[in-house]
Amino acid sequence: MDKQKIINKTATYIKGLLSGEGSGHDWWHILRVWNNAKHISKYEKVDTFVVELAALLHDIADWKFNNGDENIGAIKARRWLESLDVDSKIVDQVCEIVTSSSYKGAKVKSKIKTLEGKVVQDSDRLDAIGAIGIGRAFAYGGLINREMYNPSIKAQTHKTAEQYKNSNSNTINHFYEKLLLLKDLMNTETAKKIAKDRHKFMEVFLERFYQERDGKI
Repeated sequence: MDKQKIINKTATYIKGLLSGEGSGHDWWHILRVWNNAKHISKYEKVDTFVVELAALLHDIADWKFNNGDENIGAIKARRWLESLDVDSKIVDQVCEIVTSSSYKGAKVKSKIKTLEGKVVQDSDRLDAIGAIGIGRAFAYGGLINREMYNPSIKAQTHKTAEQYKNSNSNTINHFYEKLLLLKDLMNTETAKKIAKDRHKFMEVFLERFYQERDGKI
């Protein structure tokens, strides 16, 4: 099977698996990350086959919906790729990206080792900020019964992955605990440029949110 057929079959598989998902981790999220990754790859010397596969498979089984299991995504990605007889080295590269690309707290260093992984991580993080990032934050918050806003609960700077996983915050705090931090965590110059504008949009949104909260509009 040639590379493009593998990519196409993987896209079809993931679309069938995640279509209709309501937390913001659906097929359309995957498609946006995939498109982001292809765009960034134009400016980086990467193995685009690895990048595209990892972008498509990065949320095949998110730890947030699998009892905090950070390995389940890589296990399922490996099972799928091996069913297509993908070269073992490619499988290993993709699975490492799937395991390591997610955000795990403000003070938790990224374990991404390869440029391919950094491209996928940037692509995913770009979809967590800006207008779409705002929408996804509230969609996920509602799904898990998270309060939209509670002034008595202060935002935290999570120092460990466990602290981040076990956080019982609210959606507005999530901006300060993750979304507003992502601009400065981008790896590639292309992603950094895109992130600046999306970051500004979130700042404008929060300013307006507080104005309406205080009855000023």
